[in-house]
This record gives sequence, C-alpha cells and structure tokens, in this order.
Amino acid sequence: MPELPEVEVTRRSIDLPLRGAQVQAVRLGKPLRWPLGRDPQALVGLRLGAVQRRGKYLWLPLQGAPELPEQGLLIHLGMSGSLRLLAPAEPARAHEHFRLDTDRGSLRLTDPRRFGAVVWSAARDQDPAARLLGGLGFEPFDPALDDESFHAALRLRRAPIKTVLLGGQVIVGAGNIYACEALFHAGIDPRCSAARLGRARAARLLQALRQTLGQAMALGGSTLRDFRDAHGVNGAFQQQAAVYGREGQPCTACGKPLRRIVQAQRSTYFCPRCQRR
Repeated sequence: MPELPEVEVTRRSIDLPLRGAQVQAVRLGKPLRWPLGRDPQALVGLRLGAVQRRGKYLWLPLQGAPELPEQGLLIHLGMSGSLRLLAPAEPARAHEHFRLDTDRGSLRLTDPRRFGAVVWSAARDQDPAARLLGGLGFEPFDPALDDESFHAALRLRRAPIKTVLLGGQVIVGAGNIYACEALFHAGIDPRCSAARLGRARAARLLQALRQTLGQAMALGGSTLRDFRDAHGVNGAFQQQAAVYGREGQPCTACGKPLRRIVQAQRSTYFCPRCQRR
C-alpha cells in the first residue's frame, strides 16, 4: 500500500508540472471506492492549484469558479494505486480508472484493486473531505508534535505499539514497512503496549520515525509491487531496509536471526534481541 513517503513523492512529482494547468477533460473508468460526487464536465476549464498532502491523501485545488473558490479533488491511492503524468495522446493503460486531461499533460490513476478514490469536495473543511481527513493524527514533521505530546498520546493507547502506529490516529504515515524499521532503530519490541513506553523511549521512537520517513522520501519511497512516481520511477527504500522482509536473516546490529509475526493482519519484522518490550 502506498504510505506517506510514496504519497509525498507522488505529490512532488505532479505539483510543479501541473500547477496552473487548465483542465480540458475528466474521464472516469470503472467505479472506485467512492464516487466522484461531481459532474466531470463541471471541472472543465478550471485550473489546478498547488498540490497538497494530508496523511495519505492528496488535495488538488481547482481554481476559477467564483461560486466555489475552495473546491478540489481529494485523491487516495488505496492498496495498489499510482498516479502517472502522461501525454494526452497516450492510450489508456490497464486498470486506468480516472483521467484528468490538462493543457500540461494527462494525470492518470491506475488501481488494479480499485480501493483508491478520487472525490470532489467544495472545500477541505467541508464534507466529504472534512469527514475523510477529520480522524487523522499528527503529521510526522509537524512542529506541534513534540516529545511530550507524542508520549501523552501513546499513554492513552493500550494496544501494541506497532498496531497503534499503523492506526493513524496518533501519527499518520507510519505504514507497515516504516513502522517496522522505526521500531527497530528505536530498539522497541513491536508487541510492547504503547501505554508502557516511557518518555525517553517515546522520544526515541518519534526521532526514528522522522528519520525513517525522511530517508524513504529521499529514496523515492518503496516499490514492492505497483508503486511508481508520476514519471514511472521506482522507489529504492526497500533496498535499505534493516528488518522488513528479512525474516531469518541476521540482524545488522547483533547477528541474531530476525523474526516475523503477524499483527493486525500485517507482517511484522523485528530483532528479538535488539528490540525490548
């Protein structure tokens, strides 16, 4: 599933090329997770503003309609989606379910499993955007997220720390790969209750999350199966992973074989010696 680094890499790869572009056509394929919620023809002639990100959602502002000055499209890549920026003349590709043609290129959403979505909203602070974004936790690099606020939020959660990180109510974007990696670098067992983490360990985990996510963005995200940026470039973070996908291989720190368990129906990789409960 595309996580925060992949979504941010996608945002960066389409923002400048499409900023100010005028919509010429909107084409819909097979139904996605939610309906567009707007007549596609009503979007023709509008111009795209600066692409923004909140958690794993992208917000594409649509400018030029005085009666709806804050409208836009909220995009989620689902389990297997990716956005590509192509020439309008290029034919439709397999699993292409949304197409936004502009005078600067054609933005295409391909999604084999169709769990992604493109939803129109009159504004980010109005439904459906407000409802979809309302339950999200802190952005990892938000200055308002300090050691104390992170620790305080964890103390309210008795679930295993890995499950809490994946939930997105405390902090967004720490998907499966990045949660495994950050917990390893922080020396925390993924089965440990979030509420049991002391201030020092919570601060170490927050630092590890930021370092892991920052490195992932610098490397273009992770490509395990479907993900590419809007120009078709694979991510490379998976090649640097210390624990993810390395069950049975020696830990890079202590040499003990790494373990794999299942938590919340997701594979968790960790070192039983280096990571303490």
